[in-house]
Amino acid sequence: MTFDFARVAGICALLAALDGLLYSVAFVVLKNSGLAGACLLVGGVLTIIALAGLRELVAPAGPGLATAAFALAVAAGLGAAAHGGYDLANAIHPPPGGIPDAPSQVDPRGLLTFGFAGLAAAGFATLIGATRAWPRGLALLGYLTAVLLVIVYLARLIILSPSNPLVLGPAALAGLIVNPAWYAWLGVTMLRSVAR
Repeated sequence: MTFDFARVAGICALLAALDGLLYSVAFVVLKNSGLAGACLLVGGVLTIIALAGLRELVAPAGPGLATAAFALAVAAGLGAAAHGGYDLANAIHPPPGGIPDAPSQVDPRGLLTFGFAGLAAAGFATLIGATRAWPRGLALLGYLTAVLLVIVYLARLIILSPSNPLVLGPAALAGLIVNPAWYAWLGVTMLRSVAR
């Protein structure tokens, strides 16, 4: 990987951490669908760039798994961006008669945004754990991120109401603490790899 792209990927991971935190605050605390949608849209793009850089750095530990994890990450990022764009468009210009609570056809109940992102995080955590140059704690945090994201998807699929504590608890833990910490640590680690 070229020096410049590793730096860009690390910066995008740090920005994804901030964006993810802002998304969670907008969605969970402020209940501002427009801001949450904008953050989801931007975050989807940032994570694709960040995880493209991560893929290049950890691919020697398992090229097939790196490709699969990145394919899941691209699907998750595009799904998040499309879902965010849909929410943003509806917040700016609400459709007549209000917005139905039907699932998004592109990202039903967060299948891509949370489910596929969780699977991608699990793949990348496995590769990070197999790479001696990367912190073991980062791999463990990646697994925790993966589990929480999949739980958020399943809870949203089964329970429907985002305000239900069984949905809100894992979503708040993932969005306000674990996922931002995962991306921040990824960003710092990638930027340090550039400095070596």
